[in-house]
Amino acid sequence: MKSIPFSLICFLLFSFNVNSQSIVGTWKTIDDEENVEKSHIEIYEDNGKYYGKVVKLLEGATTSICEDCEGDLKGKPITGMVVLKNLEKKDDYYEDGEILDPGTGKVYSCWAQLESSDKLKLRGFIGFSLLGRTQYWYRVQ
Repeated sequence: MKSIPFSLICFLLFSFNVNSQSIVGTWKTIDDEENVEKSHIEIYEDNGKYYGKVVKLLEGATTSICEDCEGDLKGKPITGMVVLKNLEKKDDYYEDGEILDPGTGKVYSCWAQLESSDKLKLRGFIGFSLLGRTQYWYRVQ
């Protein structure tokens, strides 16, 4: 019977620890359709919003130039490109952001949430979150 309160305390401490963690850092992206490592994205904070810039392409990346992007990004190198924009922290998750898929040139609404200090759940969608895809990114040590 004594182990139940101890387990509850450990769970609560872990939950508070994950919620107090930040998404700032470098993350390895894993393509959810092909299950291959594509890039390293550096997430940084600027004026209360979070952004992600491609800092390295990995072997699973199929292109290094954003051929299908629109506007100023068309034909630009993917390395150095800001692909995650305007995420805002709300409680234990991040919302109201946009994410660019450099492979297709499409921009999606997105939200993110830390599943652990080293695992980030990111969902891109059009319109409603139910109509989208989820990827898991892993913190680069």
